[in-house]
Amino acid sequence: MQRRPGFPARLDGRQGPSAPAAASATRAGRGAAAPAPVPQGLGLDSAAVRARMVQRLAASGITAAPVLQAMGTVERHRFVDTALVNQAYEDTSLPIGLGQTISKPSVVARMTELLLGAECARAAGLGRVLEIGTGCGYQAAVLARLAREVYTIERLRALHEKARDYLRPLRLANVHLILGDGMLGYAAGAPYAGIISAAGGESLPQQWCDQLAMGGRLVAPLAGGGGRQVLLVVDKTPQGLKQSVLEAVHFVPLKSGIA
Repeated sequence: MQRRPGFPARLDGRQGPSAPAAASATRAGRGAAAPAPVPQGLGLDSAAVRARMVQRLAASGITAAPVLQAMGTVERHRFVDTALVNQAYEDTSLPIGLGQTISKPSVVARMTELLLGAECARAAGLGRVLEIGTGCGYQAAVLARLAREVYTIERLRALHEKARDYLRPLRLANVHLILGDGMLGYAAGAPYAGIISAAGGESLPQQWCDQLAMGGRLVAPLAGGGGRQVLLVVDKTPQGLKQSVLEAVHFVPLKSGIA
């Protein structure tokens, strides 16, 4: 049986230590790992701040209790640069470097809720999920609280490393970080109950559809007419792929290769 990657994983064959191994090495050599820095004097680590964000999400139409709970648990301010922490719980996308952004909380919640609507997720809970475009790791942290296993792939090495640094203190044993070309998906972890993309192209890569499990669901932005993007939901059924076009969205463009 093929061995799946630990945390973090790389497609180039160099695999980092698993979380338990890294923790043991830290205890043996340098003491307990330092937690991620918490902004001082801003109160952003307060559950009340996240609770207000969750209330806004519920008012906007997010109804799935597990999604609201996950959004209220993950501390978004830990995934943005210090200069932007005051905006962490506003419903806005924020730059994370290299021309990329962290998605609005409402978009993260919306796409996550759509994944939970997959036939296989309704029947047995959300199983293995593939995220295209790790970014800073926020969406992966939310998915980790809902899915049994999360594979998240990033093509930009600097963002892959940033996400690893942000996620490591959370000790999410079910999250696997992969440095690779997201347009190819990640066949070693397939089939996936859900695939979610944080970048949009003019068409869906065939690899994504091939790696989707029967009864699984793919949620991704897709370029429409006039340069606009729409949110596309694809369900894999015995009769074929069923596509539903939803609201307009705005994501960074989907690109291939590793940089």
